[in-house]
Amino acid sequence: MSKGAGLCTEFATADESTGLLLWQVTNRWQAAQRAALQPFGLTHVQFVLAAALTWLGADGPVTQRRLADFAGTDPMMTSQVVRVLESQGLVDRSPHPGDGRAWALSVTRKGRSLVNRAIVAVEACDEEFFAPLGRSRSSFTRGLGILERSAV
Repeated sequence: MSKGAGLCTEFATADESTGLLLWQVTNRWQAAQRAALQPFGLTHVQFVLAAALTWLGADGPVTQRRLADFAGTDPMMTSQVVRVLESQGLVDRSPHPGDGRAWALSVTRKGRSLVNRAIVAVEACDEEFFAPLGRSRSSFTRGLGILERSAV
């Protein structure tokens, strides 16, 4: 166990900590995404939820719970963001036809158009951000998928 600068850690240097590196890279990636989404007037979470709803909504109305589960977001935060998207005319909320306790969510035409314009910028941002990985990008993505599926 190292005691670099008084910290009891198993790592000789901070660069050996997977968690710290993930934290640092995630913060840089989120900053890049915020910049890419700024011209569209969307926060990153608003984009993620609107894009996820657009994806899921191809099969009909989506409950807030299903949207939160798909996006990996907190249900209460999802509800708050959906209300903002609704106030902007990007999402419609109505009583769910099959569950009287749930809301049925759908993307409006305006929302679909905005998300489809924004995703071009988001994917270009990803392409540039992850370019240093080169040919190992697909294995990196597979590794992230493994971590996502194994999360408890």
